[in-house]
Amino acid sequence: MPLINESHDSLPYIDAAPTAAAHARAQQLINAELSPEHAATLHPLIPEASEPKFSPLIQQELERKAQGTPLTGGIDLSRYEAPEGPTRTSDTDAPDLDEWRRTLQKAYVSSLHLSKRHENLALLEQYGKNAWLVGNSQLEEILSSLEKELAEAKAAAEEVNKQRKIAQEASQGELVNLEETWKRGVGAILDVELASEGLRMQILEHRRQAAQQQAR
Repeated sequence: MPLINESHDSLPYIDAAPTAAAHARAQQLINAELSPEHAATLHPLIPEASEPKFSPLIQQELERKAQGTPLTGGIDLSRYEAPEGPTRTSDTDAPDLDEWRRTLQKAYVSSLHLSKRHENLALLEQYGKNAWLVGNSQLEEILSSLEKELAEAKAAAEEVNKQRKIAQEASQGELVNLEETWKRGVGAILDVELASEGLRMQILEHRRQAAQQQAR
């Protein structure tokens, strides 16, 4: 629902288009009614924008983008790579069990990641095509529904304009007759005012002449 109910009293199918001078004069009158701050001040009926509330991480990312600094951190993908075994300085040195234990843990994480990735790829190969086709079908249905609503809205708008044109053209003769009658009435009033002014001038002239004769 619009904030302001607009009412257009123009008759576009009957009224002639305004001239450039008339349009400029109308714009001048509109500008005279506007406040100097109208371009930078919102309408009183428009609510103020609410202050955004971001999480600390989002706020940190926004500040990083504002400063133009490169992205750092994130997920360390090196943990999913196949680890290398601990190196030994010589064959006589005893193996570092703690280092081998950490290497074994990394190998377990990498093996689990590759296993899950292989499982997901297998599921994608088996069901991905059908899911993609179903998704496309749903999108096509949504698009078809929106196109149908758009066509119905356009048809309704065209029907409204058609009925408005018919109504205006049907009233054109009456409106032209009323306008001519109004013009003739205004012209008759002006003629009466001119005749009255002429008669008043004659009376004044007659009185002036009578006063001059009496003065003699």
